[in-house]
Amino acid sequence: MAQRTSDGQEADHFTISHAGYNRPWATWIAHQLERLGHQTSLLRWDPPLSVPLTDALRDLLAAPGRVLLVLDDWYFSLGPRTDTEWTQALGEVVPADAERFAAVSVATRALPPTAAALRPVDLRDLDEHEARRRILRRLGIDPATQADEPAGAAVPRFPNDPPAVWNVPRRNVRFTGRDAVLEEIHRRFEEGGRQGARVALRGISGVGKSQIAIEYAHRFGNDYDIVWWANAGYRATAREQFADLAPRLDLPAGQELGERIRAVHEALRTGRPYRRWLIVLDSADDLTQIEDLVPEGNGHVLVTTLTQDWAAAGSVTEVEVAPFRREESVAYARRRAQRLTEPEADQLAEAVQDLPLLLNQTAAWLAANPMPAKDYIELIRRGEANQIGIRISSDYPMGFQTTWSITLNTLQDKHPETVELLHLLGLFSPEAIPVRLIESARPDSLPEHLAALAADPIRWHTALRRLSESTAVRMDYVEAHESEPFVDQVAMHRLYHGFLLSTLSEDRRETLAAVAARVLADADPRNPTDTRSWARYAELLPHLETAGVLSGTEPGSRELVLNCVEYLRVRGESRTGLRLCEQAVARWRPRLAPDDPDLLVLVHQHANMLRRAGRYQEAQAMGRAVVEQLSAERRPDDPDLLRAKNGLGGTLVALGAYQEAHDIFADSVRAWSEILGPESMRTMQDRSNLANVLALLGRYEESLAAHRDILLVRERALRPRHHRTLLSAQRYAWTLRLLGRYTEATSRQELNVRVLRQVMDRYTPQSLFAEHNLALCLRRGGDIAQAHTLMAGVVDRCVQRQGPRHPDTLLVQADYATFIRQHGDLDRARELATTVAERYRELTGPGHPFTVGTEGNVGLVLRAYGERDEALAAAERALHGMTEAVGAAHPWTLGCALNASGARSLAGDEEGALRLSRETVTLAKTSLGETHPLTLSCRAALADDLRALRRTQEASKVETETLQQLAETLGPQHPHTQSVRRRKRPYWDFEPQPG
Repeated sequence: MAQRTSDGQEADHFTISHAGYNRPWATWIAHQLERLGHQTSLLRWDPPLSVPLTDALRDLLAAPGRVLLVLDDWYFSLGPRTDTEWTQALGEVVPADAERFAAVSVATRALPPTAAALRPVDLRDLDEHEARRRILRRLGIDPATQADEPAGAAVPRFPNDPPAVWNVPRRNVRFTGRDAVLEEIHRRFEEGGRQGARVALRGISGVGKSQIAIEYAHRFGNDYDIVWWANAGYRATAREQFADLAPRLDLPAGQELGERIRAVHEALRTGRPYRRWLIVLDSADDLTQIEDLVPEGNGHVLVTTLTQDWAAAGSVTEVEVAPFRREESVAYARRRAQRLTEPEADQLAEAVQDLPLLLNQTAAWLAANPMPAKDYIELIRRGEANQIGIRISSDYPMGFQTTWSITLNTLQDKHPETVELLHLLGLFSPEAIPVRLIESARPDSLPEHLAALAADPIRWHTALRRLSESTAVRMDYVEAHESEPFVDQVAMHRLYHGFLLSTLSEDRRETLAAVAARVLADADPRNPTDTRSWARYAELLPHLETAGVLSGTEPGSRELVLNCVEYLRVRGESRTGLRLCEQAVARWRPRLAPDDPDLLVLVHQHANMLRRAGRYQEAQAMGRAVVEQLSAERRPDDPDLLRAKNGLGGTLVALGAYQEAHDIFADSVRAWSEILGPESMRTMQDRSNLANVLALLGRYEESLAAHRDILLVRERALRPRHHRTLLSAQRYAWTLRLLGRYTEATSRQELNVRVLRQVMDRYTPQSLFAEHNLALCLRRGGDIAQAHTLMAGVVDRCVQRQGPRHPDTLLVQADYATFIRQHGDLDRARELATTVAERYRELTGPGHPFTVGTEGNVGLVLRAYGERDEALAAAERALHGMTEAVGAAHPWTLGCALNASGARSLAGDEEGALRLSRETVTLAKTSLGETHPLTLSCRAALADDLRALRRTQEASKVETETLQQLAETLGPQHPHTQSVRRRKRPYWDFEPQPG
């Protein structure tokens, strides 16, 4: 029985012939026909040159049903075929089978006159309704026929309606072939189904990976609601561009980089507001640098890379990109340089080994210059590869240097100022060359000719256009609201970038590097702690090494490096900051005196970054070496020596050597007070360090008083929203919580978090610890649901930003493990607590208080599982280890003793539990006071031990006094008070503290 359409008519079959370039039109037309009940098949038009056009056109008649041609500029250009060939083929084939052929046109060029026999309907510049009406009428189908879309069906977007969110480089109108690769990418994505898919395009430099990714985004873009491109060659640039998706999605994420990244991840994961998305990460050669940007969800991620790291990671499918097939090379070369014959194009392709980048440059040169093709090809064949600038593998053609040298020589003869600009562009990182900064640089920062060029907008843009047409430079336009689009950045292929640098003499390169360094130094906001400057520092960072700033001798260059390091430190980008320090130290040490002020600051920051990365022993060795060096040469109150001691003190804190750190900070505070005064910013910084270490020593009241004084000074001297003022407020609230003053701590921390969210990225360490402290305050106050949401978010952001082994991550994970042990998933709590303890042991060693404390937390999980013997052993080890680490009277040791007495009681050692509880209560009263929550917990445990030994009268007295004091300090309805009233034995969670 024949298939019927939606209106009861017999269904027809339509074969839709299209060039790959206009697949969106073909798929949309097929959908319109299929929803009415007709059958369709898509047939990509790309007949080989060896087949005469008349035969290729006649072969279409072998396809089922009627043949609908989607005519566009590409349809006529593939091959390429001349207008004469098309006129002859159409005249011979179409009239004899006119009823089998129909056509639509989206071409911008005039159609061959004989195409009139196809009676094509023009679809350009139409809306969806009118385009559909015209197509159906041409095919003899009533345009009034309607059919409902199946629920949940993936509907192709109308080609004239772009995706809702779009950010992709302009389409290469000369793109040729690669249909097999494009279809393979599409197939891999389709295989991912509703689970999403990740595909990596891997191949040598110059093979065309980025161009394939651009073409895929344009050719298959109507399958998506979001298509977003990010240059992933440098971490800071990739993060900024990925975060730029947030405002385009109207996400309520503010201006903070980390928060915008998190918001984008969440939106893509959940499919809100758009379910179908494609993210392209171009030049993602270092997996470790941008792995945290790869989104999860049901969408698609396309990566271009030189390495196999992505495929080795296991979650990404690899598609290898080879050079052009020879027929693709010939077709491309003949379209790029129409004067080439087929044999000449074949010889040119052979000379450059079908590498697309080189084929583009050589064909472009031939299109613009009259030299006979055979002479030019011979020049290429005689060229010699020169491995300079970047590593050139044996896969590259031998004549690459010759081809580009000819192009440069021609440009030099005709447009010397364009070549001068090109050479300067080569001194910046190739992924995002900041031409806008060059154009707006101070005239005295540029050579005279370039300054004149930059001052003339017409000449400037003409020069950029010439570079785009004749070299491997791609322009990135920015749409302005009230003016013409302008070029903000340009990208240069890395292989070409390396070649370009190789053409410069050492003197010329040094001269241009000095220019590039001045351009970057001019753009330095010179305020790295101001969050408003962070976007600019992220823009400048990728260029420091290429532009020679790291080796610069001018004060502006060194200041820029130090400001970038400080920006990375404040922002919490420890991995990037450490790498930058290592690069700068390697260049500065051979050229600067050991006591040079800039070098000392850099070494100080290097040790800071090592410490922040968890490399404590290296940081300590570096810090002690500098202190010893300066101590032998300088006075005790020398500022450089005091700064070095301060850095060493920070490392000692991380290593758990709290008393030595305390002594260093105390000496520094005295010295700075004498030099600059007790309320100077420098003195305040060391006073803050001293206050922190007082808390780590368990001297909470002294620490609180110090933080309060520092906060008052900073509120007077700095603005209330300054990051240092907010840091003091945060530390003050943190110490209030340690003292059990939960209500005030929560109130202050809530305000602190609200202000931080307005002025600072939520992914900075300061913001993360502020939200973490608020979660801990809420937990102590009994707001479990909000505490859980906040704490889980902080943990996720720490893992995303710093990685799972970073000290900051371990700190928040330790507290989250104790939280979910009590309020959530016991199995997950055990897994996480064990992992954290193991990683602290690896990071800090077995005797560090953080290792001891988190291993004690594991014992509490074992206790919850009923594993009494194991829990007792863990509690006793923690008590012994903490006593060794910080002393018997430290609050951390008292907490371990509270847990050990509970473990003894659970294991049946009531006498041992009572003995330990009495000792602990005595020490707690002395160390923390009568009414501290930990002291009261120890007294509640003592009452429990007395009851277990049937000393009911004494137990009742201790319990009554404890409940009365809890009600007076925390309130009768506080969870702690209620828990003691229900006679639930108290326990203590170890919390690692930020240094």
